Amino acid sequence: MSTDWMTTDDEALRERAVKRLKKQRDFRVHLLMYLLVNGSLVVIWAMTGAGFFWPVFPIAVWGIGVAANAWDAYSRDVPTETEIRREMDRLRTRT
Repeated sequence: MSTDWMTTDDEALRERAVKRLKKQRDFRVHLLMYLLVNGSLVVIWAMTGAGFFWPVFPIAVWGIGVAANAWDAYSRDVPTETEIRREMDRLRTRT
């Protein structure tokens, strides 16, 4: 597909969209690996006597990473004008 008709703004928007879609695809792969590996650990735990639920440690720690990855992939990536002005005001008071 040719992008000759695109303006500079369209090109920048397309670049942001491609980057965001890649982050979302990468997140889905990360989530799948999280589920497969931790599911396997739970199966190993169950097959070895089901004592103390030790898989909780990798599930919880890796879960923090998955949550951060989800936030990065699906959160709003452009600050609002209000947020920009608030930050500018904060920076003005620091100088």
